[in-house]
Order: sequence, then structure tokens, then C-alpha cells
Amino acid sequence: MFRKSQNLKYILSLVPGKRRFGTYRFLPLFFCIGGVMELTMINVRIGKETFYDVYRRKQSEREYQHKIEERFVLKDSEAK
Repeated sequence: MFRKSQNLKYILSLVPGKRRFGTYRFLPLFFCIGGVMELTMINVRIGKETFYDVYRRKQSEREYQHKIEERFVLKDSEAK
């Protein structure tokens, strides 16, 4: 276990900017990883849908359900 920790420390020490930026030197790496994930979610189709197609469909279904529930509540309150 200790050996693996030493290997990880060595690999992390290879990233430049340790003295100037400290642990913040990894931010550009994570920023790029986030950008790649976002592009993947937009462009990669699983079946016939992308992540955002599913998100938009679910959001519209929630809005539709909310409108139906509002109408149902209004009709019940008008009946009383």
C-alpha cells in the first residue's frame, strides 16, 4: 500500500507549477475533463437519444404533470 502511495506522489509531482500554484495547478486539467464530458453528453448518441434529449423530454413531462395537477386542484376548489 505504501508503495502505491509513493508512485502516486511521484506522478503528481511531475505536473509543473507546484511552487507557484500549489494544488490549484490541477484546475486546468479538471476544466478540460469537464469540457470533454459536456461535449460527450451533447454529441454522443446512445440509442437514438443524447443526454440533453432525455433531459428536455423529462422536463416537459414534469411541466405537463404539474399543469394537470394545477387544473385538478382548481376544479376541486371551484366545486366547493
